[in-house]
Amino acid sequence: MSSALSVAPLLLHDTGVSPTRTRRQFTATYKLQILAAADACTKPGELGALLRREGLYSSHLAVWRAARRRGDLQGPAKRRGPARSAPDPTRKQIVELERALAKATARAERAELIIDAPKKFSQLLGLTLPPLDEPTETRS
Repeated sequence: MSSALSVAPLLLHDTGVSPTRTRRQFTATYKLQILAAADACTKPGELGALLRREGLYSSHLAVWRAARRRGDLQGPAKRRGPARSAPDPTRKQIVELERALAKATARAERAELIIDAPKKFSQLLGLTLPPLDEPTETRS
């Protein structure tokens, strides 16, 4: 038995609208083309029709005209954010030297463990080994 308050499955359909809108990016050539078309509009309503047809706002034209006056639309578009700096040529050498130091340190620690093993073994057995500083007697 169904009631008006029961949960009915919702029918999903494509609305044609994406859930997340991406920011529009205009190339310098497109901006110059639109500015030329806007400058060619002489009759009342032509400019509004152009903006509606292209999906633009009048503020776009104002910003693009200012950029054209400054000369920003002549070359490639400037990248936003902090300027990229050239990589430091010594950074790669520093990383390699740090890696070599870490490898040498690990190797030295392993060597010390290998050297200390006979000493610990002799201490467990109660044997005494001669110190390394004293010369050993040789048989002749």
